[in-house]
Amino acid sequence: MDKLKGHSRYWAMGLIIFAIMAVYTLRLVDWQILNGSSFLKEADKLRPSTVVMDAARGEILDSNGVGLAVNKTGYAIVFDRVYMKSDTQNNTIHQLIQLLNQRGEKWTDILPIKLNAKGQYEFVSGMDKEIATLKSADYANVNSYATADLCMAHLIEKYKVTGYSAEEARNIVSVRYNMTKSAFGISAPYTFAEDVSRDTIAIISENSSLLPGATGKVTTVRQYPNGSLLPHVLGTIGSISREEYDELKDKGYAFNDRLGKSGIEQAFESMLRGKAGEKVVETTNTGALASETVKTAPVSGDTVYLTVDSRIQSVLNVSLANNVKATQANGRKLSAQRYKGMSSGHGEDCVAGAAVVLRVKDFSVLAASTYPTYDLTEYLNDTNYYTSLINNKDKPLIDRAFNGVFTPGSIIKPYVALAALQEKAITTSTRLEGNSKYTRFADTGLVLGSIGNYGMITANYAIQKSSNSFFYEVGYRLGITNMNLYAKRFGLGVKTGIELHESAGILGGPSERTAAGGGGWYDADTVEAAVGQADSKFTPLQLATYTATIANNGVRLKPHLVGKVTDYSRKNVISQTSPETVDNIGVSQSYIDYVKEAMRSVATAGTASSTFKNYGIAIAAKTGTAVQTPHSDNVTFVAFAPYDNPEIAVAVVLEHGATSMYSNAVAKDILDAYFYGKTVDASGNLVMPSASGTASSGASSGTASGTASGNPSSSSSGSSAG
Repeated sequence: MDKLKGHSRYWAMGLIIFAIMAVYTLRLVDWQILNGSSFLKEADKLRPSTVVMDAARGEILDSNGVGLAVNKTGYAIVFDRVYMKSDTQNNTIHQLIQLLNQRGEKWTDILPIKLNAKGQYEFVSGMDKEIATLKSADYANVNSYATADLCMAHLIEKYKVTGYSAEEARNIVSVRYNMTKSAFGISAPYTFAEDVSRDTIAIISENSSLLPGATGKVTTVRQYPNGSLLPHVLGTIGSISREEYDELKDKGYAFNDRLGKSGIEQAFESMLRGKAGEKVVETTNTGALASETVKTAPVSGDTVYLTVDSRIQSVLNVSLANNVKATQANGRKLSAQRYKGMSSGHGEDCVAGAAVVLRVKDFSVLAASTYPTYDLTEYLNDTNYYTSLINNKDKPLIDRAFNGVFTPGSIIKPYVALAALQEKAITTSTRLEGNSKYTRFADTGLVLGSIGNYGMITANYAIQKSSNSFFYEVGYRLGITNMNLYAKRFGLGVKTGIELHESAGILGGPSERTAAGGGGWYDADTVEAAVGQADSKFTPLQLATYTATIANNGVRLKPHLVGKVTDYSRKNVISQTSPETVDNIGVSQSYIDYVKEAMRSVATAGTASSTFKNYGIAIAAKTGTAVQTPHSDNVTFVAFAPYDNPEIAVAVVLEHGATSMYSNAVAKDILDAYFYGKTVDASGNLVMPSASGTASSGASSGTASGTASGNPSSSSSGSSAG
């Protein structure tokens, strides 16, 4: 019985084995004979991937077609996933880094970790946001409090970076980290270096077998013929951030794209960017390249023409820098002499300024300058330079022309006069006391001081001599509500609408003070506001807009920086900016003429006459000084010219400038540039065209001591150069 049971087990096992073998045999017959051809076809099927083809970025030019941000043909080193081998890519990266370092060329390095003098890893200061990204689960995957050493240990393990020195490992990790961030793959090539020489590309081509996956690519590189001419306005281009990518990916942006970060580059990104093309890359199941087909050719970005005149901009830049430095030097000298019994407050602390020039007929920006400033080329190419700008206490990265806010001082008196005349707070024949003390609040113990003892005067004479006492009383009669109503009509304390980021400034008054958490607003504050003190702070752009509005007989237009946009070839105009009316001040023309005549007298017999009394072009102006305790006073200057038929309006601010002669000097250089062709020579000096057509530097040194004369040149034609 037991023997029969044993035989049954053998038969059962045999049948099971036979059944299994039969199944495998039938499956092999199906794979190899019945359906073999279809499976072979599937194995040989090509795998298509779409690769983006970059478009050339549009260029930015000045009003005369002079290049400000242009493209040059360059060469980039790009990693192609089709050819890059996983087991050799670290060595390829290492060799390329060595090659570029030896040749003094840059590769893309964004890792926020560096080696210190002791050979230890540490985080780069000022890169907190990037450090947080690095520590996240997508990359180093460490805790938020992890050290740089721990981050590097995780990344070295993740990318299998072994057998290298600490510095070599750091550099390889930097590239691999950025490749991960850029979603490197067949559809997303990685740009290892954006701008290298043709010789470097030739070396890579000759050693292609040793550098699998690394190829040279002809590309366009952003270039700034004069990186310090207009950096704040032009703006910068940078790598797309995770937040920007999440917002823009539906518009065709890739994670390794670059885009405008500030200025015109950002404001006109959609036009400058162009339209990327596409090519289809087909690979076999082994990863070998089978074919490449261009599906859509890239379309270059549009060309943006600014309204800025490069020559006038250059003159303004040099003049502003010269006069800030001259203010400092003069202030130090007067402080050492204890001028007027004071060892400070003479302009020795003047380190900054700004100025804006508008064309009156359309409020286009002819020039806009900020000091201190920076060089856009160095900013984009030198990490140490960028760090120095960030740490500079004078903040050269701030665009003071559009975003700096300054207490204006007496330059607002023309608008206060216009508001008071229109609201019948005064008439053109009203006489008010223009003496050295304003005593309306004397019973409270408050007596306000004022320069000059002019007796009983009218508004035009008060503007000419800049009498505070007169305008204290005007402000009291007019009231802060009416004063601020007209201020907004002139563009003061509100955004002007220019294409770039701008500050709205501060329009002092009860609501503003309450919002700021201050105390109440009193009549004494109103009278201070009437002479450009109290809480109000305006941008140079707003001051230029206000001045141009007076020159334009009360019609305020929208300031603009872009004149037109064309296609990349510059042949076809896509859009052109037309003058756009924003507001009308609502003041009788007779009052406007009255105030304009008063501003003319400022230049001929008033506070600006030492500079402009005998100037060859009739100008209308107003000077201003604003107390900035414990610093030196701010000085401001506004003007328009020619007086009878205004073409340009100017606003100048010197922060802690102390004396008006230097702000006046900046304005004079601007007028010289516009009306007489003043320019900047190769040595950076301001020069005036001579009768022979060559330049002569004898007309102006660019500081107050050299620009306070009368006609700039006897050979000047007086015709507009703008």
